[in-house]
Amino acid sequence: MDSPLLSFGTELWRGGVNAWECDEMGHMNTRFYLARCMEAVAVLFAKAGIPRAVASALVRPEETHIRFHREAHAANSLHITGGFSRIGDDDADAVFLLHHSLTGVLAASFRMRLQSLDGNGSRQEWPAEFVRLASALQVEVPKEAQARSTGHEPISGAPRDLSAHTRIMLGSLTGSDCGPDGRMLPLKFLGAAADGVRRLTAPLREIVVQHAETPPKNFGGAVLEFRLVHFDWPQLGDCIEIRSAFKGADSRVMRLEHWLLDALDGRPLGYQEVVAIVFDIDQRKIVGITEAAKAELDALVVA
Repeated sequence: MDSPLLSFGTELWRGGVNAWECDEMGHMNTRFYLARCMEAVAVLFAKAGIPRAVASALVRPEETHIRFHREAHAANSLHITGGFSRIGDDDADAVFLLHHSLTGVLAASFRMRLQSLDGNGSRQEWPAEFVRLASALQVEVPKEAQARSTGHEPISGAPRDLSAHTRIMLGSLTGSDCGPDGRMLPLKFLGAAADGVRRLTAPLREIVVQHAETPPKNFGGAVLEFRLVHFDWPQLGDCIEIRSAFKGADSRVMRLEHWLLDALDGRPLGYQEVVAIVFDIDQRKIVGITEAAKAELDALVVA
């Protein structure tokens, strides 16, 4: 319990991991990390004078960066601390740290760029009272929350040719996918990609394991880092799809991208950059990517 990060910022959420939130890897699925963080966002804005900011769609994330530092398993106790790292005229950056409460170990870090919206979904300047209160909740971004393997370059939401990408999800937004305003919740994009990604990654993982120095008996995948960018927010009943591609590998990680699209006109709605690993389930460790595996994987890269 002596981690200096435990005193970081303000406590914004506290709870634990339910068994039904864990996936076949035996740890909490990525969508629930983001769900916890969005609760922390709501608490942070309430403390800064904008209660119900997330539920009322007065605040939405434009971009989110997530790093996973330590697994979270069923019955683990967790809590989140955080604060604002920048306050703009109509947007703000915030950083959140998810801690294992009993050990003080960092489970995950989140950085978000959040935009201020009016009741019609248009950008508006922050109220003066918010700026005053939020200034007292400002923090410096710790090195643990800095991007390690994802990019920083702007991502365009302009239409593009994704014919070489693999469709991993197709469906429509239901009530459980949307917030009170009828718009898609941020965790839907993350969760839908997690559910469908095996169509893309299963052959890649097989290649890594076949060429591994010590092939694991039980293996799967896990994510080390995410970058999520939102271009638009589809509504209840809208049809969406996700198209994905393998972008390359090194001796440790594989890089993927996911595009959330309007299923009818192909308009980009969101983007994910993913840094993933092949995971030895029994040993709880990364399966290294040998040169032989990388040579075979290179032939599958989508430019």
